[in-house]
Amino acid sequence: MSVNRRKGPLYLQIKEMIKDRILHGVYPIHTNIPSEPQLEEEFSVSKITIRNAIKELVQEGYLEKKSGKGTKVIANVTSAKLSKGKRFTEILVEEGHHITKKVLSIKKPEITADSIPYSVFGDKYVQIERIYLLENEPYIHFTHYISIDVTEEEIEDIQISSLYRFLEENNIRLESFRDEFAVAVAPDHVCEILNLEKGTTTLKRIRRSSDEDGNVLEISEGYYNTAKQNYVVTYNDSTQ
Repeated sequence: MSVNRRKGPLYLQIKEMIKDRILHGVYPIHTNIPSEPQLEEEFSVSKITIRNAIKELVQEGYLEKKSGKGTKVIANVTSAKLSKGKRFTEILVEEGHHITKKVLSIKKPEITADSIPYSVFGDKYVQIERIYLLENEPYIHFTHYISIDVTEEEIEDIQISSLYRFLEENNIRLESFRDEFAVAVAPDHVCEILNLEKGTTTLKRIRRSSDEDGNVLEISEGYYNTAKQNYVVTYNDSTQ
């Protein structure tokens, strides 16, 4: 896998890729990640770049490095500000499931005056389509609409290994979100991607993510194939 200097420091890009693998069970908790020479070969970077990436993850509490014993995963949850509880995918990973993600497309969508993204962002936003795989089977289809002004030429250069890393690189910092759930018929192209029959009813989630000033900077629409796994919501008891 390659990294690109135009996207920022190489060690930070590699750090985010390794962290993403930890969060989604590619590197399970209490197991060692690949050795430094293996990571150097995979990413085609120097030893110091790999060591700096690992150092960051050790400081954040994901990894533990011991001389002669390799580098072990000691935590697989994130302390992201977006949620005081655990993310749904983190719960699945803790239960032993394998989650992977793929970016399907990045584009400037056709603007329609009656669309929700247009009513919030105007014509300055980008559309990112992603899929989550559960045990290598299509499970969740997401379409993200992000408030960012880019040209068609700039979109061709965008490569996303981590969505939230991409947001950070574009100075988009999300502090809160609001979810709306519904039971809805998935669009035909979503049914095809999730290996569902056309017209299948699924769980639909619409999320509006905002910055610290309450400005909505991202809207996402997700369709879940709950026949594979129920969606789980956890709540913290805030009454003391």
